[in-house]
Amino acid sequence: MVNSQSTINQFSLLTDALIDAGRAIHDLGWVPATSGNFSARIDDARIAITVSGKHKGRLTSDDIMQVDLQGQSLDGKKPSAETLLHTTLYQRDASIGAVLHPHSPASTLISRLIKNELILENYELLKALPNIKTHESRVTIPIFPNDQNIARLAAEVDTYMNTHADVVGYIIAGHGFYTWGNTVNDALRHVEALEFLFNQELQLLKLK
Repeated sequence: MVNSQSTINQFSLLTDALIDAGRAIHDLGWVPATSGNFSARIDDARIAITVSGKHKGRLTSDDIMQVDLQGQSLDGKKPSAETLLHTTLYQRDASIGAVLHPHSPASTLISRLIKNELILENYELLKALPNIKTHESRVTIPIFPNDQNIARLAAEVDTYMNTHADVVGYIIAGHGFYTWGNTVNDALRHVEALEFLFNQELQLLKLK
């Protein structure tokens, strides 16, 4: 598969955006050690994604690689072990331009306290999420059991999304969460909003 000059330019722009996102999320303490993985759509056939085992706060251009929509490497580098969780999303929704996966404290902890799904409602910050215009909204965040079989986990997520509209993200129990957007900046906004909301729900659980 030959890269055109426009593809090369797009890949370079997305590489910079993913590096910046990695630094921002790391500075918030949400991708400790080498955890997390980030990606962005280059075109209809290619995805830019973080190389396996790289520290997300210290990413360089060599740490972003290309895969096809089936998750196969296009440049000989080794992609994240969770690549299929990204490519499944790109395959199902052409509007998704970026997927971010932090191992954030609030999402990890809340998944140890709540099973199956987390309901977020009546928060002003819900309006940071796509297609939400009022705080009088209800958002369901599914929580999936962790699974080292990534193909099986990706299929479970895909099956859930086939029967649930307007999913904006999901949590993997004890692991962190996935969210996405039209651009890297949109996905980063969703990361920040969701982690804030997860933390608020944790505080409420303490008061019960």
